Amino acid sequence: MKSKVSNNALFPDKDEKNQVLKKLWQSLDEIQIENSTVTTMLDLTNFRKQLTAIDFNQSNQLSDMVDWTIQHLQKGLVQMTHPGYMGLFNPAPTFPAEVANIISTAFNPQNCVWSHAPVAVEIESHVIKQITTRLGLTKSATGHFTSGGSEANATAFVCALHHKNSDFAEEGVTSFRGQPCIYVSKESHLAWLKIAVTTGVGRKSIRLIATDGQGRMDTVALRKAIKQDIKARKLPVMVVATAGTTNAGKIDPIISCRKICNEYKLWLHVDAAWGGALLVSDIYKNRLDGIESADSITIDAHKWFATTMGAGMFFTRHKSVLSSLFSVSTDYMPSNDIEQDLYVNSMLWSRRFIGLPLFMSLATVGWQGYAQHIEHGIDLIAYLSEELTTKGWQLVNHSDMAIACLLPPDNSSLSPSQIVAKIVDKGEQWISVTKFEEQSVIRICITNGMTTQNHIDALIKNLLETIK
Repeated sequence: MKSKVSNNALFPDKDEKNQVLKKLWQSLDEIQIENSTVTTMLDLTNFRKQLTAIDFNQSNQLSDMVDWTIQHLQKGLVQMTHPGYMGLFNPAPTFPAEVANIISTAFNPQNCVWSHAPVAVEIESHVIKQITTRLGLTKSATGHFTSGGSEANATAFVCALHHKNSDFAEEGVTSFRGQPCIYVSKESHLAWLKIAVTTGVGRKSIRLIATDGQGRMDTVALRKAIKQDIKARKLPVMVVATAGTTNAGKIDPIISCRKICNEYKLWLHVDAAWGGALLVSDIYKNRLDGIESADSITIDAHKWFATTMGAGMFFTRHKSVLSSLFSVSTDYMPSNDIEQDLYVNSMLWSRRFIGLPLFMSLATVGWQGYAQHIEHGIDLIAYLSEELTTKGWQLVNHSDMAIACLLPPDNSSLSPSQIVAKIVDKGEQWISVTKFEEQSVIRICITNGMTTQNHIDALIKNLLETIK
C-alpha cells in the first residue's frame, strides 16, 4: 500500500480528484449492505495490526486508503443502514441528506457568523422557522441547529437557570441560594446527568421522577418532589417532559407538566429528540399536544428525520435569553449581530453547515413525503405487534411511536436477553433488550425508511424459531 505520494496530495488537481472520486463512487456502489450481516464480522486482531502499520512515517495513495477504509467499515460496524437494524434511533440517512453532506463538505462554510456564510445561515434559519411554525410556537420563537440532542438539552437547562436567576450568566450557580433542581422522568435520556455535571449544578440536582406504570412521568410524583424540594429550601428550576422515551417510545403528559410549571413558575422543556418528528404527520402530530406551550424544545434531525449524524435542533419562546447567555464581542469577528450571528446565540463557536441535510430532504419530499416515512415505521410496528400477539407474545408498551417492547409467550424457556442474543448472533437483524417498568423486555424499533414488511416477516420468523 505504501508508495511515494506527490507533494500536492492534500490538494490534488482536477484530474486526480476525478480519478479518486470515480473510484470512490464505484466502491460505494458495490456495497451490498442488505446482503451482509448487520453485526460486526471483522477479525479485529488482524485489523489492529494493519492499523498500527499505518504509522504516518510514510505516505499512502489516497485511492488505496479509500479501498482499505471501506473494506473494513463494511465488516467492522454494526450496520445501522441495514434494513434489518431495528435497534437504536439511528436510521439509514436519506439520499438527499447524503448529497447535502457532500455539498457542505466541499464548500466547508463557517456558519457561526452571517457575513461569512449568509446563504448557509439563512437556509438553516428557514428550516428552523418552518419547523417552529409546524410546532405551533409563537412568531417570536427562535432556534438553531446543534451538534446533537445533548447540546440542545444543555442549552435548555442553562436557559432555564438564567430565566430563574438573571445573575446566573455572570456569577454561575453560586448566585443561587439553594441547590437548583431539574425534574425528569426515570425513563428520560440520562444525558441529563452529564449536563448537570458540565453546568456545575452536579448530579444531585437531577430528580428522577417515577413513572405511571405505562412508562410516562407520574405527575403526582412530580408535584410531590417539587414540594419536598421547596420545603428543603432547594430551588426547582425546570421540568423535562420526554416526547419519545428511549426504552419504550412513550410521551410524558406535556399539558399536565405545563400546568405544574405554571403553578410553581418553572421552565418546561420538551425533549422530543426522537418523537418530535411526529409533527410532520397530520395523523399523528396530535400525540405531541401541548408541545407548543413549552419554553424550549429539542428535536434531533439525525433520528426519525433520517439525516446524517449529528444534527440536533433547539427551539425556544424566549429569544432574549439566548443572547443574554451567549452574547460575546471580540474585535477579530467580522460582526456581532444577535439577530443573525449564531455564535452569539448558541454554545458553539465554529460550526459546520448542520442544517443542509434536513433542508435538502424536506425540500425534496415536503411534509407529506416525510409523513409517509414516519407513518411507514408506525405501521410496520403495528403489523409486527399484531402478528406476534396472535402467537402468544405480549406487547407491554403500546407506544405512540415506532417501537415495540415485547415479552415471549409464557411457555418460553428463554429470557428476553437470551432471545435477543440469538437474534443478534444470527446477524440478519439487530434488536436489543431493555427494561420497561422494571421488567426486561425485547425492544424493536423501526426508523429505517428502507425496512419493509418482508424484513419484519423475516424477524418474526427468526423470533418464533428461537423459542421453539
